[in-house]
Amino acid sequence: MGARTEHVRGGLGARSGCRRHGGALLLVVAVALLTACTAPAPPPAPLTAQVSAPTAATTVLDADDPAALAVATSAALYATAPVVVLAAADDPGAHAAAAPVAERIGAPLLLTPTPAGADGKAPDPAAVAAEIARLGAGTVLAVGQAAADWADELAVEVVTDEAALPAVTAPSPRPSVLVLAQDAPAQVAATATARASGAQVDVVPGADPRRDPEPVARPEQVLALGAAFGTPQVLDYRLAVAATGVELPGGGQVLFPGRRMVALYGHPGAPAMGVLGEQGVAASVQRAQALAAEYDPHVDEPVVPAFELIATVADRVPGPDGDYSAESSVEDLRPWVDAARDAGVYVVLDLQPGRTDFLTQAQRYTELLAQPHVGLALDPEWRLGPQQKHLEQIGSVGVDEVNAVVTWLADLTREHALPQKVLMLHQFRLNMIVGRERLDTSRDELAVVLHADGFGTPGLKFETWNALHQDAPDGIWWGWKNFYDEDTPTFTPAQTLAIGPTPPVFVSYQ
Repeated sequence: MGARTEHVRGGLGARSGCRRHGGALLLVVAVALLTACTAPAPPPAPLTAQVSAPTAATTVLDADDPAALAVATSAALYATAPVVVLAAADDPGAHAAAAPVAERIGAPLLLTPTPAGADGKAPDPAAVAAEIARLGAGTVLAVGQAAADWADELAVEVVTDEAALPAVTAPSPRPSVLVLAQDAPAQVAATATARASGAQVDVVPGADPRRDPEPVARPEQVLALGAAFGTPQVLDYRLAVAATGVELPGGGQVLFPGRRMVALYGHPGAPAMGVLGEQGVAASVQRAQALAAEYDPHVDEPVVPAFELIATVADRVPGPDGDYSAESSVEDLRPWVDAARDAGVYVVLDLQPGRTDFLTQAQRYTELLAQPHVGLALDPEWRLGPQQKHLEQIGSVGVDEVNAVVTWLADLTREHALPQKVLMLHQFRLNMIVGRERLDTSRDELAVVLHADGFGTPGLKFETWNALHQDAPDGIWWGWKNFYDEDTPTFTPAQTLAIGPTPPVFVSYQ
C-alpha cells in the first residue's frame, strides 16, 4: 500500500513541477505532442506472392499457345500473387520489356489473348482474367497500351509504371522445382513466370534433356513447358538418361540428327561375308576409322565409325538346334564390342535367324545390348518359314515379330537408362517386311533405321531405294549399303551423301 502511495505522490509531484515551470515547459510539451501526431507512419511490409509446386513429380504443360501456356505456368507455380505483370500476346517487344520486371518483383507474367493462338485455335480471354482473380492480385502492371486497354475491364488497379506498384519482394529460390523450357519466343512469358517464382529454369535444346550439353540433375518436381517434351513417361526416361552423363560415340545421347555412321559389315574371320572379316579386331578398328574419315569433308556433323557385326549367320545346315542359323557366343563377340567401345566405334549386332524368331536371338545378346554403344539389326532376307531353306527363296518377317523386338529393346534401353539405340531393318524388297505400315516407331528409346540393301548399277540401286520410300512408315531414318564387289561402280562418299530425298544417316560397306 505504501509503494502504491509513493508512486501516486511521485506522479503528483511531477505534475506540480509542470505548473511551477509555467508556459515554457507547456510549449515544449505541446511541440512534442504535435510532432508525435504528425510523424509519418512506418511503410507497410512488402507484399510477397505465395508459390506452389506441381502435385506430380513430372508434369508437362502441353499448351503451345503463348497466352494459354503463360496461364498454365502461373497456375502450376503460384498460389497467390499481389501483383501481376501483363503484356499483349501479339507484342514481342512488350514481352521482352515485361519479362525482366516480372522476374525482379517475383510476379507472374500473363499475356492478353489474341484472336487466334499459335496453334490456330482462339484462346479463351476469360482464362487470363480468371487466373488474375484466382491469384488474388490487387494490382496489374500493364506493359504496352494494348495490355492497359485490355486490363481496364478488370476489377483491379491498373498501373503502367513500375514506380506506382506497391512494395513487393520476390519469392525465395526453390532448388526443389526444375522448369524445363524451350528457347522460343512463344515461351518468354512462361519462362519469366517460372524464374519469378524462384524455380530453377533450364532451357533445353530440342525440348529433350538428352541433348543438353550438361547433365540435368533431377530435383523433387519437374515442370516442362510445351508438348514437345513428350508425355511425363517419356520425359522421365529422358531425364534419367541425361542424369547419367553417358554419351554415345561422337557425343550426345540422341543418335539422329547430329551424326552420321559409316560401318564395316561382316562376320569375324569370314572374308566372304564382308569387309569386316578381312582383318582382325585392331585392324578393323583402324579401317573403320579411316573409312569414316573419308566422309568428314562432306558433312558438318561428326562421322562415327561403326561395325555392323553379323552375330548369327544364316547356315546351309540346320545345326544342333535345327534353326539353320549359327549363333556366335557372347564371348566370341566381346573382344570386338570392347575394342569398339575403347576406340569410339559404334557396334550394330546383325541377326540372320533362319527358322527361329528375331526376339529369341536378340535376347541371347542382352549383356552386349545393355552397353550404350551397341545397337541391333534385323535381316529379314534370312528369316525362314518352317519348311524353308536359305538360298532357295528370299526370307521375310511379319511386322508383329519386328514390333516385339522394338518393345523388348526399347524396354531394355529404358531399364538401363541408356542413350538412344539403333534398331536397323534390312530391306530390298517390299514383301520382306509384311505389314510394314504398322511398324512401331513410337519408342523414344530407339532410332529405327530402314537400310536399303540393293546392289548393282546406280540405276538398280536407286530403283530399290525409291521403291522402299513408297508409303514408308513415319518416324524412320534411312540407311544405305555400298558393295565393293557387286556395285558397278561403288559410290563415292560424296555420291552417297547426295542421295535424296533424305540422305542416309547410316552407310555400311560390304
